[in-house]
Amino acid sequence: MSKTWYITGTSRGLGRTWATAALQRGDRVAATARDIGSLAELVDMFGDAVLPITLDVTDRTASRAALQNAHAHFGRLDVVVNNAGYGHFGAVEELSEVEARAQMETNFFGALWTTQAAIPLLRGQGGGHIVQVSSQGGVIAFPTIGLYHASKWALEGLTEALAAEVAGFGIKTTLIEPGGYETDWGGSSASHSDPNPLYQPIHNVVSQAAGPKGKPPTRASAEAVLAAVDADEPPARLLLGSAAYDLVLPIYERRLQTWRDWESVTRSADA
Repeated sequence: MSKTWYITGTSRGLGRTWATAALQRGDRVAATARDIGSLAELVDMFGDAVLPITLDVTDRTASRAALQNAHAHFGRLDVVVNNAGYGHFGAVEELSEVEARAQMETNFFGALWTTQAAIPLLRGQGGGHIVQVSSQGGVIAFPTIGLYHASKWALEGLTEALAAEVAGFGIKTTLIEPGGYETDWGGSSASHSDPNPLYQPIHNVVSQAAGPKGKPPTRASAEAVLAAVDADEPPARLLLGSAAYDLVLPIYERRLQTWRDWESVTRSADA
């Protein structure tokens, strides 16, 4: 059966790729973007199967209205995807209050407002699927993008609690954790703190380690997301890309080993 999607941040990148794949297989998509003009090509290609919505996800009232509009227009929403977000680059000491709040407003609070607005709609129709676009950076972290990591780690914690809260309503959740796809995340949509010369050596190392950009988001990433939302029992978390899988698992294994190495000290804290 075809599905009806609500996807934030569909002007480009992963959101655009996934929206296009869903439409190509006959699904319907309520597509949001700050600039509705960026959605004209989707409308031209897929007509009434697309509902373009102008939205700044940091506006809680607007997010609620957008969800209600989409639900009323299509009659139901099967999949709600929180994809809107951007990257901020800066060492922790370099971050300004304005930069920190802006990153959290979009990446974390934007997803929270959409999620809150979606829950009663999905509950009322007997179920649905909330897909949170996190990142490999939602479970691991690198120097100079700590603020971005904080926003995604917060989203992961929120979603794990959410999953237990809404399961009884027939609502499923999945955290999508993409690797380093070549999107505008680190390009014109990114923001940067004023550099402190003391951290330049670290910036240089991170820049060199990053190497060439990853692959652009393709149909393959979309097929993985489609497989997740079509599954009877969708995954709680889904890494996207071999590089993400090969990077994340060893880091998690080292964390587990550290806890095991310090088990005796941990248990001594019971006294």
